[in-house]
Amino acid sequence: MISVVIRTKNQKDALSFLLGNLTRRYVDDIDEIIVVDNLSTDGSDQICKDYGARLVTIENFSYGGSANIAARESRNDIVVIFSAHSYPVSHDFFKLIKQGFEGNKNLAGLRCLHSTNDYRAYITDLKAKENPNRAGLIFSGSAFRRSVWEKHPFREDVATFEDKEWSKRVLEAGYEIEFVPAIFHYEIKRSRKQEFFRFKNDMVGNYQLWHKEVSLLAASNGVVATIFWLKIGFIKDVWYAIKRYLHTFKFVVNKPKKF
Repeated sequence: MISVVIRTKNQKDALSFLLGNLTRRYVDDIDEIIVVDNLSTDGSDQICKDYGARLVTIENFSYGGSANIAARESRNDIVVIFSAHSYPVSHDFFKLIKQGFEGNKNLAGLRCLHSTNDYRAYITDLKAKENPNRAGLIFSGSAFRRSVWEKHPFREDVATFEDKEWSKRVLEAGYEIEFVPAIFHYEIKRSRKQEFFRFKNDMVGNYQLWHKEVSLLAASNGVVATIFWLKIGFIKDVWYAIKRYLHTFKFVVNKPKKF
């Protein structure tokens, strides 16, 4: 059977939609639903009760730590992990995941499809060993084997990319990670503050995992380029606003014949 784990914080509406989707369309495929919640204050706990999901509250959030809790709380060997702002789409989503694990006992994880990059990588048969970043797991719409996690827990000292770090490590240990044509959707709107929080973690994660160097020159060039393109964008927006107004004026003065 399959355990589904959802990581969330103050995403009541998205969580309600995801849980409704899971309980209406996939009830025969899922054994349990666990919500790992980071001190939400928006009534997410009541949403969990409404849909019969088990709520696990965490106080000190980290990406690797929350993933370890997700695995530890699950009672099945196949664990599918979502963020509240993602949800499965294809009708056979969980069936394909189950088939994948049953067909390959050496499989540590399956990456589902949600973006152009995923589709291209899947169609061109990109292997996780070739590119663990593009073909490794992404912990919002991926599945992993709990028995592999027991031997190789997620690292809690990485700022982010805990999924990619684990992918690299289990691949090096001789396990396999594959794509599965199970389709989900990823939908999120981040505030400026949330985007900056993500930027800070990604900078550390890219340096730790992919050894991506950071330079003040590149950062300075980025600021200059951003200001330049903001100005260009503003000029274009004003120009096309004027063009729309002039076109509307001409339309009102000389309306076409109605059919």
